[in-house]
Amino acid sequence: MNKLKNDRYLRALLRKPVDSTPIWMMRQAGRYLPEYKATRAIAGSFMLLCKNPELACEVTLQPLRRYALDAAILFSDILTIPDAMGLGLSFSDGDGPHFDYPITCRADVEKLSIPDPEQQLGYVMNTVRAIRKSLDGQVPVVGFSGSPWTLATYMVEGGASKICTKLKKMMYTDPNTLHLMLNKLADSVILYLNAQILAGAQSIMIFDTWGGILTGRGYQEFSLQYIHKIIDGLFHEHDWQRVPVTLFTKGGGQWLEAMADIGCDALGIDWTTDIADARRRVGNKVAIQGNMDPSILYASPSRIRAEVSTILADYGHGSGHIFNLGHGIYPDVLPENANELVEAVHKLSRVYHLR
Repeated sequence: MNKLKNDRYLRALLRKPVDSTPIWMMRQAGRYLPEYKATRAIAGSFMLLCKNPELACEVTLQPLRRYALDAAILFSDILTIPDAMGLGLSFSDGDGPHFDYPITCRADVEKLSIPDPEQQLGYVMNTVRAIRKSLDGQVPVVGFSGSPWTLATYMVEGGASKICTKLKKMMYTDPNTLHLMLNKLADSVILYLNAQILAGAQSIMIFDTWGGILTGRGYQEFSLQYIHKIIDGLFHEHDWQRVPVTLFTKGGGQWLEAMADIGCDALGIDWTTDIADARRRVGNKVAIQGNMDPSILYASPSRIRAEVSTILADYGHGSGHIFNLGHGIYPDVLPENANELVEAVHKLSRVYHLR
C-alpha cells in the first residue's frame, strides 16, 4: 500500500505532534451534498447504495473533492450487522430504519447467527478496498461499527426510538437474554471490524449512539463492558502500523474516565461536554474528538469561525485533538458552510501546534 501523504489524523489520535488540528465530519458523505443525492438516485435506495461498492466508494470520496478533510470515513450504515443476521432491514424517507423481524424473546436471540464479514458483509469489505485503492494514500480510511447496545436498540425496538422502552423492559425483566444478544453482537463486531482493518481501514470508530440513555450502572453493565470486549479483540496493528480506535458515546460525557480506561485511543464527545473539562479529566490517556454543535453550520461564516476559535482555545496547545462535529452534519446545511469550518480549523489551529 502507498505511504500516506497526510497522516495528521492518525498522528493526532496517537497524541503525536502535528502541524495543525485535523478535521473530519461525522456524516461528511451524505444528504447535504447535491452530488450525493445524484449518486443515491442512481443506486435507487439507501441500502442499494450501501451494498454497491463502486457507488459507496464514490460517495465516500465526494466530500474530499470539495474539502481539505484529513480522513475519509467508509460510507455504510451501523445496521449492516443486524441486517446480515436476517432481521430484514429497510429504510424509508422520513421514518428511518425498519426491521421486519425484530427481537422479541430469548428464542429470537438464540436463532441469531454471527455473520461472516467476507460473505454476508462482503460488500462492506469490497467498499473499504475500493476506497483505499482510490485514495492512493491521500488520507486515512476510517472504518466503523455501531456498539452492541446501540445495535440492540434497533433490533428490539424494530427501528429508531428515543426512549427504547422495549429494550429497557428486556434489560430489567430478562437481563440474561439481553446479555446473550449483546455477547453475540460483540463477537460479530470484532469479526466485522477486524475484516475492515484487513481490507484497508487505518482507524476504527465505535458509535455508541444510544449509550447515553442508560443509567451509570446500566452503561457499565450493558454497553461499556461489551465495547471493552470489542477493543480487546481488535487488531491494533496491521501492516506494521498502529490502528487507532475511537469510542463515541453520545450523551456519555459523565463517563469519560471509565471510557478512557478500556483501551481505546480516543474519545468522541458531543457538544454537551466542555472540551477543556474533558481534556483535564482524561489527561494524557486518550485523544479527544469533537465537539462542535452541528447547528453552528447554519450560521454566518464569521460565526462559524468564532466557534472554531473558541473550541480550539478551550482544548489548548498540543496534539490529541481531532476536530469534529458533536454528531452528524445535518442534511440542510449549506455545503459552503462546511468548507468554512474545514478551512477555519486548519488556519486557526496552527498557533496551537508551534514548537
